[in-house]
Amino acid sequence: MIMKGKKGLVIGVANKRSIAYGIAKQCAAQGAEMAFTYLSERFEKKVAPLAEELGSTTLYELDASKPEQIQAMKESIEKDFGKIDFIVHSIAYAPKEGLEGRFHEITKEAFSHSMEISVYSLIEITNALKPLMNKDGAILTLSYYGGVKYIPNYNLMGVAKAALEMSVKYLAEDLGKDGIRVNAISAGPIKTLAASGIGDFNFMLKWNETHAPLKKNVSIDEVGNSGMYLLSDLSSAVTGEIHYVDCGFNIMGMPSVEVVDGKTQMKQMK
Repeated sequence: MIMKGKKGLVIGVANKRSIAYGIAKQCAAQGAEMAFTYLSERFEKKVAPLAEELGSTTLYELDASKPEQIQAMKESIEKDFGKIDFIVHSIAYAPKEGLEGRFHEITKEAFSHSMEISVYSLIEITNALKPLMNKDGAILTLSYYGGVKYIPNYNLMGVAKAALEMSVKYLAEDLGKDGIRVNAISAGPIKTLAASGIGDFNFMLKWNETHAPLKKNVSIDEVGNSGMYLLSDLSSAVTGEIHYVDCGFNIMGMPSVEVVDGKTQMKQMK
C-alpha cells in the first residue's frame, strides 16, 4: 500500500461530505495512520465515528484562532506519534457578510478574522508542527478557483484563497530546504458544509457541470485520490503547486457552446 507506515494529521473533517474526509478516506485505504481534529464538543460527536471508521481513535480539539490549542495539539501529537509525515489543512472561514452584498462594504473585522482562520492558520500550524515532521513530509491545503477569478457570492473567501495560494508557494520554497513539500488542491464546487454558506450554490454546481470539459462535477472520492497522491511519495518532486481537480473547468476561457439550427450559442444548463 502506497502510504503504509505514514502518519499524519487531518484538520477539517466535519462530516462525510467534507473534502478532508475524502482525502483521509483514500489515505486510510492506502495504509496511513491518522489523527483528526474537531472544532468543539458539538463537532467531536460527529468526527469521532468518522475517525473510528478510518481506523483512528486519536482526536484533538482545535480552534485555529486559539494559539494555546495549537500548542496543546503539538504536545499531544508528539506524545501519541512522535513524528508525523503529513498534514491536511482544510479549514476556512468567512462571516455571512463576507459572502454577500457589495464587496467594498466588508468590515475590517470580517476581513481580519477570515484571513486569520483561512490563511494564517496554515502558517501558524506549519510553524508549530514543523519540528515534528519527518524529512520528505508533505503539507496539503484546499483552495478554490474563486481565488484566481471572480466567482459570484464568493467575495471575501476569494481574497482569502488568493492569499492562501501564495502562502503555499512561499512555504514551499521556505520548507523545501527541510525536505518538506507544500501543495494545494483547487477542487471544483462540492456540496460541503462550508459551501452551504455560499449564495446560489446550486447554480454554481449546474454551471460547472455544463461548462467543464468533462461535463460533470467532481466527487469527494476524486479529490481524495488526488490528495492522497500529493501526500504520498508518488509526488516526491511536486511542491508549490495548485493542483486543479475540477473536471477541467479552470481551462475554459469562455462558456461551453453548442450549435443549434446552424448557430453557435452558449450551452444551456439542464
